[in-house]
Order: sequence, then structure tokens, then C-alpha cells
Amino acid sequence: MQKESNEILIISIKRLLRRGATKQLKNIIQKTHTVDLSAVFRELSTDNREKLFPLIETIEKKGILLSKLEENIFLEIVKTIKLENLVEIFDQMPADDAAELLGRLDEELSDEILKKMKTKGSEDVEELMSHGEDTAGSLMMPDFIALREDVGAREVIDALQNKFLDVEMPFYIYVVDEYEKLVGVSSLRQLVVVQPEKPLKEFMARDIVSVKTYTDREEVAKVVSRYDYLAVPVVDDDNRIVGIVTVDDVIDILHDSATEDMLKMAGVGDDYIETQTILRGTKIRLPWLFASFLGGIAAFLIIGGYEESLAQYTFLAAFIPVIMGMGGNIGTQSSTIVVRGIATGMINVRDFWKIISKELAIGLILGVFYGLFIGIVASVTYRAEPVFIPLAISVGLAVVASMSVAALVGSGIPLLFEKINVDPAIATGPFVTTAVDIVSVSCYFMIATLLLGI
Repeated sequence: MQKESNEILIISIKRLLRRGATKQLKNIIQKTHTVDLSAVFRELSTDNREKLFPLIETIEKKGILLSKLEENIFLEIVKTIKLENLVEIFDQMPADDAAELLGRLDEELSDEILKKMKTKGSEDVEELMSHGEDTAGSLMMPDFIALREDVGAREVIDALQNKFLDVEMPFYIYVVDEYEKLVGVSSLRQLVVVQPEKPLKEFMARDIVSVKTYTDREEVAKVVSRYDYLAVPVVDDDNRIVGIVTVDDVIDILHDSATEDMLKMAGVGDDYIETQTILRGTKIRLPWLFASFLGGIAAFLIIGGYEESLAQYTFLAAFIPVIMGMGGNIGTQSSTIVVRGIATGMINVRDFWKIISKELAIGLILGVFYGLFIGIVASVTYRAEPVFIPLAISVGLAVVASMSVAALVGSGIPLLFEKINVDPAIATGPFVTTAVDIVSVSCYFMIATLLLGI
């Protein structure tokens, strides 16, 4: 339903742009959610984007839209906006969004915008930009609620109503001691159910889970996901709270992380195809395809070594695709499961042998099932041949060996990569498939040679 609505919206806006119907366009923009509007911008030509963006009347909506666009579209639109208008937009953005977008601009323009922004806003943004690109420090919101542990519940509510009105996401009340160190946390629900005079230290939760400013953003996402938090506090080395990472940022992290892993597993880098030039796309894919090429050459040489066997029993060649295909598929399945488990924190490298043995057992069971099935197909198809029984056994055992080894390789390689601090996503795709193809062909011909007495 949402997809159909967006398609209707895109068609309507394109038609109105052709007609130059400014008034109707402004009305549609005003009523359209910014996320849906960003989907429209992806489908428009450069000229139409330039026409549509100035029709957005509120500065806040322009800022939200820019934060929702892909990097290439964002940079394209920024070129059409006057510097003073850009400053105005960035001034009204949340500091974390402003820092992320300014990081995409060239340094000269970014510095110029920061200089012209209001002092407080620019200081917050500069602080965020000083942290590493993929760290909690670069993601955090500097606006949060932190109060001393001896403050009573009624005073906290008064502070929320008067002092912290501008805090964008007041999910939790963070509690600090006299040295400004984080010692506890209270939810808004806890705050309203206790007696008004009760101090925070008597009802706050003390088992706080926090992250450091330099914690990797994917680790932050795992923490929020594991504990079902709406926000996680970010602290410095002295345990002083300096910001919070909210659940909306975590959703973006998980989405980006999943996309990057899928692209890496396919051997095409970690960028969207829309942002890749032809040269960059070619350079990224070349080494991975070369790995597949070398694997193909190795398989070709192995098969070539059995030319006499193939000449004597040509029907052996008929089963090569299915044996390699079954092994390749289960290898990819195992590696995908393990990579996802590592990414979400559900799989720990310390459980190496447990995970390996489990996947090996699954590969063996599936191999026996499909080996029996393919063996029956082979015996029925070539029952006129005098060696149809050894052939059926050879094919069946080859499938068992191929699928078992593939499950072992597919689960083992990502775990080994993770153990040596290499991104396990790069271990899948062409790498695993190539390794499995070589092993499958080798196993098949060794078994066939032995059983057929070639």
C-alpha cells in the first residue's frame, strides 16, 4: 500500500512540475511526510530536484529532507543553495544530523558554514565532528537530561517542564554524582509513580550500560538492540556523560551495516551502485571476480586431469553442475548465517568448535538426504549402464562430501576472519563459492575413480 502511494505521489509531482503548478506543489509538499518526500527526490531528474527543493517552505523540513537523502543527491542539492540559506538550515538541525552532513561536504565549505552558525550550535557540531567517523562520539546527541542524585522527583518534573524543554528525545533521566560521573538512570515512568519528595538515588537503576565516545557504532547498535533501550549514554574515560545515542540512529546503523555486509558478501564493495563511478565499480569487482576466475581455472585443471575417465564414462560430466551447485548453495547459506550472527552479536568466536560442528552436522544430514535422492536419479537414468550402481553411489557420496565440506568451509572461514580482526563479510560470496567448487570437483572424481575402478 505504501509503495503504491509513493508511486502515485511521484507521478503527481512530476506532472505538476511539467505544468509549473507551483501552488499545488507547495500544498502537496506541506501535506507529505519528509521521508516520503525523500523517496520522490530519488526519482526526479537534477533539474526537477532544483525546482522542487526551494518550494519547501519550512527550514526544519528542508533540514530533515537533506538528512534523509543519499550522499550524491545531498551534494547535488547543496550546490544549488546559497551559503546563508545553508547556514540557516544547519542552525536548526539536531547537532548529530548537522555533524554527519557537514562531514560529507568539502572542508572549506564545512568550515565556512560552522563559522557562520550560532556559537552554541557550532560548538556542539564541532565537538561531534572531532570524533572518529564510525564511533559513538560522532553519532551521539549532546542534548540530554542529567541531574544530581539528591534531586527529588518533583524537582525533576519541574526541570523537565522548564529547563529541558529543548531536549529532543527525553527518554531517560541520567543521574550524576557530585563529580558529574554517571551513577544511575531513571525512566519517565519510574519518575511519575514515586512519591514527589523521593530523591533520584532511591529509585534510580544502578546497573547502567554505557558506551565510550570511541566505541564503534556497530557495537553501540548491538548494545541498544540487546537491551531494548530507547537510548544509550555515551561517557568519556572518566565516566562523565557527554551525549546519548538514540534508537533512531541505531536503526540507521543496522540498515547501513546490513547493506554493507550484503554488498561485501557479493564482492562488490560497500558502496551503493548509484554512488559508484564506472571505474570504481570495475576496480572493486575485479579482484573478487579474479578469485572466481582462478577457482574456475583450478576446477578446469582438476577436471582435465580426469579426461581419460570422462572419455570412458561421459555420463560422469552430467552430475558436475548439481554437485558443485549443492555445495556452493549450502556454503553460502552457512557463511551468511555466521556473518549475520557475528554482526548482531548472537555468535561469539569463543564458540568456534560448537558452531563449526553444528553446521557440519547440518551439512552432513542435508548431504545424506540429497545424496540418496540424486543417487536414485542416477541409478534410474543410467540403469542400462553396467556400472550404474557404482555410479549412483559415487554421485551420492560426492554430494554428501561436497555439502559437508561446504558447510564446514562456509561457517569456518568467517569465524577465522573474525578471530584475526578481519571483516568476516569479505569471506563469503566468491571466496567461499570458489573454495567449495574446487573441493566438490576433487571429491567427486576421487570417489568416482575409486568406485568405478578407472
